[in-house]
Amino acid sequence: MKQIFRVVSQTDRITIPSQKSDSGQTFKSTIVLQEIGGKHADTYAAALLGKSALCKFYSGEAVAAKLKFTAHEHNNQFYQDVIVEDIIKLK
Repeated sequence: MKQIFRVVSQTDRITIPSQKSDSGQTFKSTIVLQEIGGKHADTYAAALLGKSALCKFYSGEAVAAKLKFTAHEHNNQFYQDVIVEDIIKLK
């Protein structure tokens, strides 16, 4: 899904283990994005990984973002991950 969102909040970045990184670790931050369209528009909490997590986004900023949704099952429980694949600040 690629569309325009308004930033609600972003957590501070942390370092997490990563098998895909040469150094064995990468950065992660969680960003909350709300669709444009009012205070009751759909809202998503998504993970920013790698270089994207180094960027700081502020509440109220407009961004264009592509989100990837995945789901998996573990011990008869289903979990959904939302990951930001691409994000750009809009002016």
